[in-house]
Amino acid sequence: MFASPEFWVIVAFVVFIAAVARRAYRESTRRLDERAARIRAELDEAVRLREEAQALLAGYERRQRDAEAEAQAIVHRAEEDARAVAAKAEADLESSIRRRTELAQLKIAQAEAQALRDVRETAVEVATAATRRLIVENLDEQRAGALIDKAIAEAARKLH
Repeated sequence: MFASPEFWVIVAFVVFIAAVARRAYRESTRRLDERAARIRAELDEAVRLREEAQALLAGYERRQRDAEAEAQAIVHRAEEDARAVAAKAEADLESSIRRRTELAQLKIAQAEAQALRDVRETAVEVATAATRRLIVENLDEQRAGALIDKAIAEAARKLH
């Protein structure tokens, strides 16, 4: 059996197949390990990317909430400012109306006083003119002398 060439061909063939199978096994194992490592790395990368995406999403949601809160605060401040401006404008308007009313009342009072002065002056002028006309029409020299004497007597009496 050891002397037969077929035996040695079979032994050589088995050794060759074992060597090739061992090498093929090592190569296929190495490739499978590489592929498993690559898949593991891709899975790790996917997990890392997923965690990063979740962190980004949480950050964006937090920023959105902060922005909404800030927008609400801005709206609230704007409403308060608008109310304050409206109240100030109303107070300014009331003050302006009060000042204008006081000024108008003062002008009316001044106009009334001026009108009274004008009426008095006119009345004095009319009375003076009427008196002058009456005196000129009704006074003769004898009556004028008597009136002057009477006025002098009264003045002397009032001075003493």
